[in-house]
Amino acid sequence: MFQIQSQSLRPLTTAHLAQTMTLLQMNADELAQKIERELSQNPALELLEERRCPTCKRRLVDPGPCPVCTRPVHAEPEAPIVFVSAREDFYQGPRGATRAYDRDDFLDDDLSAGGEDLPTYVMRQIAFEIDPEDRAIAAHLLTSLDEDGLLPLTVFEISRYHHVPPARIEAVLRLIRRADPVGVGSRSVEEALLTQIEVLSETRQVPPLAERAIREGLPLLSRRQHAELAKLLGCSLAEAEEIARFIGTNLNPYPGRAHWGDIHQGSDSAPEVYNQPDILLYPLDEREDSPLVVEIISSTRGTLRINPLFKQAIHSASAEMLEKWKTDLEQANLLIKCIQQRNNTIQRMMAYLAKQQRDFILKGDQFLQPLTRAKVAEELGVHESTISRAVSGKTVQLPNRRIIPLERFFDRSLHIRAIIRMIVREEQKTLTDSQIAARLAERGHRVARRTVAKYRAMEGILPAHLRRNLPKRDIARA
Repeated sequence: MFQIQSQSLRPLTTAHLAQTMTLLQMNADELAQKIERELSQNPALELLEERRCPTCKRRLVDPGPCPVCTRPVHAEPEAPIVFVSAREDFYQGPRGATRAYDRDDFLDDDLSAGGEDLPTYVMRQIAFEIDPEDRAIAAHLLTSLDEDGLLPLTVFEISRYHHVPPARIEAVLRLIRRADPVGVGSRSVEEALLTQIEVLSETRQVPPLAERAIREGLPLLSRRQHAELAKLLGCSLAEAEEIARFIGTNLNPYPGRAHWGDIHQGSDSAPEVYNQPDILLYPLDEREDSPLVVEIISSTRGTLRINPLFKQAIHSASAEMLEKWKTDLEQANLLIKCIQQRNNTIQRMMAYLAKQQRDFILKGDQFLQPLTRAKVAEELGVHESTISRAVSGKTVQLPNRRIIPLERFFDRSLHIRAIIRMIVREEQKTLTDSQIAARLAERGHRVARRTVAKYRAMEGILPAHLRRNLPKRDIARA
């Protein structure tokens, strides 16, 4: 009997997980469209036109968010206040100085997402380092990348096409592979990982056997066969597990997927425009230690529930309609539960991010703390793919009303690039990349000269010899 019940529950559990993951990846507008489709197709689902808190379900009489869910509950003065806001409260006008916003207030520059494709993004980084005669080769290589950022062509094929020595192609490829995302343009997963190890070793300590593990034990790493890997490398199991953990946390076998916004080369889609954010961040009041408020915008106006008339009618349904109506009821129940689970996951994630990245939220890019999705997943006790889905496609409005992708919270080079911008803006005499690297080292950031050059190019800052005669306002992009 127990076995039969287990088997009957398993499909529902699987369906619940699959639908939750699908909804988690949607932003508020996409989820609203999904709900509208379900409302039009499923008679068991109903949207009640009333104001209730999306979290605690209390009826809301006065305008504004739920007075219970928005009350500070932590003893820590800087603990964030996180809640889901009813959609009808959004963009209804000022709610105090810290939350006064209006669509007309948004600047066009703040609403436009980065629609730059991967080949253009990489070419802009290497443009000042590459010989002008080799730019056609670089363009050929970059536009040939697959969706994973790997190169399916051989060096011989490219050299024969352009009638140049293979060594010249290799030189261009090396520049491409060391651009952001590091490893793009590699001819295999192994080469991508080894390139990332090489770049990482310039700024931080890398496990001594990590490179050999990639060269000789990549299949064992992918299958998580740590005992066999330890035997191959002649090290302890703990050392093998540490190597695997380092590689899994810091390296990406498919560098093209790390491109901001998951924009693949060859995409014909127009740049996305952020009409409104999915999440608002603002301080509760004017105090310096005021807690941050994280307001997650609900996807619906009103309360989604099971239609009570449908639940009554199902008891008197004919035999031929009963199965279909039961299916409708199960799907409606599943959707409501999955939306609640989605909101709960985003709330937990944003509570952690708001606490860890408080200075970045309030003070700017240079205060961003390097953070990975794997780290957040570990802290919250969920799978890394859950965090990736929760982050994907979401936008956040900062206290200064700037709207950014939520992915920006995981940009591990943003704070360095912001400091480089500041150093260049404040330079009394033109600084070379080596001198900028030295200034960064004085601030506690060990960055190689070539990495400075890459970050400078990403920010649209010209090399030193081209900056000398420019007016100060044109030197660095704000």
